Amino acid sequence: MKNLFYKYKEIIIYIIFGVLTTLVSWGSYAVLVNSFFLSVELANIISWICSVAFAYVTNKIWVFQSKSWKLKTIIKEGTAFVSSRVLTGVIEILGVPLLVRTGFDDMFLKLMRDYDITIKYFNTEGIYSKIAFAAIIIVLNYVFSKIVVFRTKKEDEK
Repeated sequence: MKNLFYKYKEIIIYIIFGVLTTLVSWGSYAVLVNSFFLSVELANIISWICSVAFAYVTNKIWVFQSKSWKLKTIIKEGTAFVSSRVLTGVIEILGVPLLVRTGFDDMFLKLMRDYDITIKYFNTEGIYSKIAFAAIIIVLNYVFSKIVVFRTKKEDEK
């Protein structure tokens, strides 16, 4: 078991922080929709910004263990990180409301009603669509972070 952990340590830690990043996104989304009564679109954008800030810090320090704090490295990594997240963010920002409008969430709400499952005092508008996009976004973000953002080169380590 210990050998498996060390073999897949980076992926395991990425998944843990990916889940936490997703919780930051979902939690801030739920608060914005339910407490501040923001639209799905605006709440989704703000929750994305919160999750990107959280993800950059955790990915740099714990997942990919980027050791350099030189301004040049921070700017290079930060620009690449934000750019890759903008790409996946656009996918999510456009995709979640589109999925909501196609009735994706209604399908889950109907299933819940069929099985007499109720969620009181919680507006679930868009939440199932966000869940559907979560797995795709996490995988894309890992690939971009691994290949583009936090790749290490011999020159960078000097």
